[in-house]
Amino acid sequence: MSPYLAAEDLSLFGNDPWWLVVVKAVFCFAFLMVTVLFSIVWERKVVAWMQLRIGPNRHGPWGMLQSLADGVKLMLKEDVVVKRADKAVYILAPIVAAVPAFMAIAVIPFGPAGNEVSVFGQRTTMQLTDLPIAVLYILAVASVGIYGIVLAGWSSGSTYPLLGGLRSCAQMISYEIAMGAAFASVFLYSGSMSTSTIVEQQGDRWYILLLPVSFLIYIVTMVGETNRAPFDMPESEGDLVGGFNTEYSSIKFAMFMLAEYVNMVTVAAVATTLFLGGWRAPWPVSTFWEGANHGWWPMLWFVLKVQLLLFFFIWLRGTLPRVRYDQLMKLGWKVLIPVSLVWLMLVATVRALRNENYDFADIALYIGGGVLVLLLLSFVVDMYRDKARQAERPVEAPAAFDPMAGGFPVPPLPGQELPPVPRRRPRRERELIVSGGPDTHSDGSVGGSTDGKEASDG
Repeated sequence: MSPYLAAEDLSLFGNDPWWLVVVKAVFCFAFLMVTVLFSIVWERKVVAWMQLRIGPNRHGPWGMLQSLADGVKLMLKEDVVVKRADKAVYILAPIVAAVPAFMAIAVIPFGPAGNEVSVFGQRTTMQLTDLPIAVLYILAVASVGIYGIVLAGWSSGSTYPLLGGLRSCAQMISYEIAMGAAFASVFLYSGSMSTSTIVEQQGDRWYILLLPVSFLIYIVTMVGETNRAPFDMPESEGDLVGGFNTEYSSIKFAMFMLAEYVNMVTVAAVATTLFLGGWRAPWPVSTFWEGANHGWWPMLWFVLKVQLLLFFFIWLRGTLPRVRYDQLMKLGWKVLIPVSLVWLMLVATVRALRNENYDFADIALYIGGGVLVLLLLSFVVDMYRDKARQAERPVEAPAAFDPMAGGFPVPPLPGQELPPVPRRRPRRERELIVSGGPDTHSDGSVGGSTDGKEASDG
């Protein structure tokens, strides 16, 4: 086996008694619920702070119980079922969206596998379970959750929810390809798909420093996967009223909202695990405090990193406007996927050379030379292509602007001119008509034509 491949040891998992497994599962569920309740209040307060206004301040101290009050309000609202909806799928869709959101947290490590803690006198790891393909399990579960939105849009029997569901499906396909490529780079560098092993491999240096392009790609794709602003196309209020959840109310609407925030916590936990060192203490703390990564302290560092990424979600929502749908698709297919594939090939090349015991300076020289040659070739090809296009391009007169080409009037773009208004007289002729002069351009139905006829008779 190559020295760069991690040796997976998952023997610590699966040995807990059944009651301890239940306790850890309940803890994971409670962690997600409490984080969601906090995140809703925090989002409203942070956005209010960014917009210089007062946020929630009525329910509880400093308004901290606002999200709990919102949940109670939604549960007490009237539950309306649309008449034309497919009732079975209509009711099942919120469940399909919410349940998979809770499942991914099962393989997220809150602490080191070798550092067992005591729970009611029983020694156990700070992770519910782990799998040899844990990250693929997370990707599969996230994909299933998106189908809840697709089914909600289709089963509502309404036009705008259907459009929101179709947008969600296209968005899922577009952004999960780039997300999978970002995951593959981590697999190549760590030599494992196990979440606990990936965190162990970041002991010397976090992958955000070794794989910065993968981290940036994942950050963009996780925003698209969770349907958050500026990529909230499935529920775009500006053109779809509310998108896939337009026809939902009461507890079913609350489950969609819960699924969105739980997915935010889940993707933030995955980003922390794969790129930010997981439960490891940050650099200044880990250098002067040897016990920072032992006991219950790793859970603190993990939670702080997750909250930092949740703040990033809120920051985006309060800063960027919603993009157009064509811009969303162009970013996914023309930018993220090509960049992720090229970066994946680059990482695979580096790992192959490192496994052959090449020096890092030689690897950097080979990779830099190859990239430079590709850039020069692309520059030469583009230069000759532009010259050929300019030589073949005939000189054409600009096309006339038709404001009614789309069936309704549209304003001209910069550089375009409106055609002359029909039956619009020059200023000199209008002055003659007002002063009683002959109207030579009007027909018999317009005042002034009679005078002209009488003058000709005379």
